[in-house]
Amino acid sequence: MKQFFKFYLYILITFFTVFSTYGQQKDDYSYRIDSLLQTTNPRPFNGVVLITQKGKTKYLKTFGYSNFETKTPITINDRFRIQSMSKQITAVIILKEVEKGKINLHVPIRKYLPDFKQTWADTVTIHHLLNNTAGITNITQPLSFKPGTAYYYSNPGYGLLRPIIEKVTGKTFIEVANSLFKELKMSNSYCYEMDKPNVGLVNGYRVSNDSVELYNFKSLKHTVESWSDFIPAGGMISNAQDLNLWDTKLHKGKILKPETYKLMTTYEITAQHESFGKEQVGYGYGLRISDKSAVIYLGHSGKGIGFMSLKFYIPSKDVDVIILQNFYDADSKLHYHFESKIREIILNSRLVK
Repeated sequence: MKQFFKFYLYILITFFTVFSTYGQQKDDYSYRIDSLLQTTNPRPFNGVVLITQKGKTKYLKTFGYSNFETKTPITINDRFRIQSMSKQITAVIILKEVEKGKINLHVPIRKYLPDFKQTWADTVTIHHLLNNTAGITNITQPLSFKPGTAYYYSNPGYGLLRPIIEKVTGKTFIEVANSLFKELKMSNSYCYEMDKPNVGLVNGYRVSNDSVELYNFKSLKHTVESWSDFIPAGGMISNAQDLNLWDTKLHKGKILKPETYKLMTTYEITAQHESFGKEQVGYGYGLRISDKSAVIYLGHSGKGIGFMSLKFYIPSKDVDVIILQNFYDADSKLHYHFESKIREIILNSRLVK
């Protein structure tokens, strides 16, 4: 009986060892992401990570608080400022009007904004605004280069898309964007409006050394008009589930026609961005495109007003990664610290190999 028990124990241990090893071989990313998000150096992670493949959830974790004052834990349903990821949605709004024949990407914006004061409205096109090659550093200043010849990431440039959309649709930009969210069943997404209830939006925080400070939105001193111009560039609200739904529909042809999607994912000029690593990547229409490495992926990041985020999609493996944080580091060297490391883990995992 004693020998039988030893033999049985040996079989049991062997089974669990093999099973555990097999599980690790299949999933070589969850443990690494868990370990990363549980660290406190250089600071704790505070937010949501959602990873899917072929519509199935492969990783989903929430860490930290939506409200540090009340110690309210973050949930998957919480809504975040997505900042510059808004540009991708704005680009799609423009392209849907292109499909209707209401917008021509390659004519000067003077056609849509006849009363615009700057003379460069006669040379800048919507194409230049969408791929950040217009050279607009400030709406009131001359261009920094000839449109189409270089790259400059421009929030004011994207802000000009608001009056263009309003001109061709006869509706406010907010109405058009919120209508698109409704059409796509993105029930947790909307344009942030000043002095109005913004349901479900978590607090944003500025992190410095060991301190966590609530970000004061009013310190930005936006007027209703200036904020309206910022919405297309960085003023939208969403959550992990809605952004996953967005990526799934966008990259699987459920929002744009194939030829229009091709326009969005084509680039002319490359640039380096911290959330995408050290390599030069292309910038299409509201979309960064990394297609020179072993794994092709495309997406966008966002940061500011107490928030940081990154999302990217890997077409060949139908993998989507959403990372949202309601933390913003005072030290710019730490921007996208967790986002970049999660990107590296996934790009080197068996999910994509």
